[in-house]
Amino acid sequence: MSTVENLREQLRELPLPVRYGVVGGVTLGVIGAIVGLVIGLRTYAPTSWAAAIELGLPSAFVGAVLGAVVGLVHGAIRLLRR
Repeated sequence: MSTVENLREQLRELPLPVRYGVVGGVTLGVIGAIVGLVIGLRTYAPTSWAAAIELGLPSAFVGAVLGAVVGLVHGAIRLLRR
């Protein structure tokens, strides 16, 4: 079994809001870190790692919260359709 398949299995076992929160947090966190790194490299290269953290962590938090909210709404819609 590959690592990707193992990760998918572990994500499937999580409750829906947690699953969406993890995916949203990782996705927006990576995007925020890349944007922070680019901004940091354009302004002052020796501290670009700090800019990546300064943008990556808050965006990961926002992504996790938004993902959890979407997961809750998705779960509620699923329950109402039963």
